[in-house]
Order: sequence, then structure tokens, then C-alpha cells
Amino acid sequence: MTGIVVKNSVAALRKSKNVTQEDMAKAVGVTRQTIIAIEKGNYTPSVSLALQLAKYFNTSVESIFKF
Repeated sequence: MTGIVVKNSVAALRKSKNVTQEDMAKAVGVTRQTIIAIEKGNYTPSVSLALQLAKYFNTSVESIFKF
């Protein structure tokens, strides 16, 4: 059985805001390694973290994460 692949636009959104991974990580309360893993698609964030990211980018969760 294969898992569901969740694609995201976190890296593109972060770069468009000209923010470092470290600064973004601090703003949403996670480590830089977590941001790296999300951007690479190696980690799917919890609903809580996804909501924090959406708030940080002032957009919806659905616009960041796609199935």
C-alpha cells in the first residue's frame, strides 16, 4: 500500500517573503530541521502546524498543501 503524497508550496512562499528557514521556524515554533523536512516533502505537518503555517503566510491550508 502506498501512502498519500502531500505536495506543498512552503519553500516558494517562504522565499517570496524573503525569510530564512531559521526565522520562519522560530515564528511558528518548530526547528529549522522541521522546516527543511516539510519543504523537501519528507514530513507532513500536524493540522496544528499546518494552521500555524497558513496563518504565518496569511493564506489557507488548502493553498499551501495539495494532495
